[in-house]
Amino acid sequence: MPTSIPVLRLDEARDATGGFAAGFLDRLRAALHEVGFLQLTHFGAAPGQVEQLQETVGRFFDLPIADRLALDNRRSPHFRGYTRLGHEITAGRPDAREQLDFAPELEPVPRARWDAPYRLLEGPNQWPDDSLPELRTTVLAWAELLGGVGAELTRAVAASLGLPEDHFEPVFAGRPHWFGKLIRYVGGPDDGADAQGVGPHADWGFLTLLLQDGTGGLQARPSYSRAGPSRAEEWVDVPPVDGALVVNIGEMLEVATHGYLAATVHRVLPCAPGATRQSIGMFWSPRLDASLDPVPLPPELAAQAPGVTETDQNVMLPRFGDNALKGWFRSHPEVAARHHADLRHLAGR
Repeated sequence: MPTSIPVLRLDEARDATGGFAAGFLDRLRAALHEVGFLQLTHFGAAPGQVEQLQETVGRFFDLPIADRLALDNRRSPHFRGYTRLGHEITAGRPDAREQLDFAPELEPVPRARWDAPYRLLEGPNQWPDDSLPELRTTVLAWAELLGGVGAELTRAVAASLGLPEDHFEPVFAGRPHWFGKLIRYVGGPDDGADAQGVGPHADWGFLTLLLQDGTGGLQARPSYSRAGPSRAEEWVDVPPVDGALVVNIGEMLEVATHGYLAATVHRVLPCAPGATRQSIGMFWSPRLDASLDPVPLPPELAAQAPGVTETDQNVMLPRFGDNALKGWFRSHPEVAARHHADLRHLAGR
C-alpha cells in the first residue's frame, strides 16, 4: 500500500478528444480509494495568484485584534466571520487556530420561511472592508477558481467510478453551498501530548481543496488503514508541495459511494511555540437540500465498498444541509447557543 500522498496534474485530466484520460482516472481512483488524499498541481491559477492570496490572508491575521473581532462570528447566526484563537472545537477539544469563515453571499431566510433548519446557514459574510478591502476581492476570486476546480474534479470522480461524468451535477445544480476558511495556527506553550493544531476529524462536505503554506504539520490517516487494526493508528505526513492543492474526501462522497471512497481522518499537529502556520480551505459541497444516494458502482468496485463509517457520536446524514448543520453546531457551540439554543440537539444526531 502507498505510504505517501500521490501528486496529480489537473491539466493532464483530459486527452486530445476532450474526454478524461484513462491513466488520469486510474491514478485518481487509486489515490482516493487507497489513501483518500492527493495533491493537485497545474489547476489553473493565474501567475502570482497563489502568492497574492497568501500574502493578503497573512495581512488579515496581522490586523489589530480589534479589527478582527469586529467580524466576530458570534454575532452571525449563519456561522460566518472571525473565530478567535481556541474557540473552534474539534474532537471535543479547542484547536490552536484562528480563522475567518465565509460562504456564498446570500440574503438570510426568515425562520418563518424555512423548509428545514439548515436554512439558517444561508446569509451574508463578514469582511474587513474598512481595514483590508482587498481581502474580499482576492478571496472571492480564489473561491471562483476553486469552484471550477471542484466541479471538474467532481466530473472526474464520477468518470473514475464508471459513471457518466455528469452523474453528480443534479446535486450541485443551482446554488451549491461550498464554504471556505482562512486559517492561522498559532504555537503556544507546550501543552503536552494532548495539544492539537486541529484534532482528528473527517470533513463533512464532498471534496476539500486546501492550500497550505510551507510549514508542514498536516497528517492523514489513509483509507487503507481500515483494512486492519495494525494500520488503524498510522499517520502519514501531507508535505507541502509548492503551489499544490491538497484534495481529500468528505462525508458526502463517502455516503454516495457506500464507503468505497472514505472521508479520510486527518489532523494538524500543533505549531512550535511562537510559530504560525497558514492554510486556506475550500470545502466543495452540493446544495443544502441535496441528498446523496449510493451510486451504482461496477461490481469490482462495489465489492470493495464496506459501507459508511458511522459511530454513535457521528451519524452521516445523506442530505447535505443536515450534515453541515450538525458539523457547524459541534464546531461552534457558542454561536449555536447564542442564536439557536432550541436547535442545539441537532449537533448530536
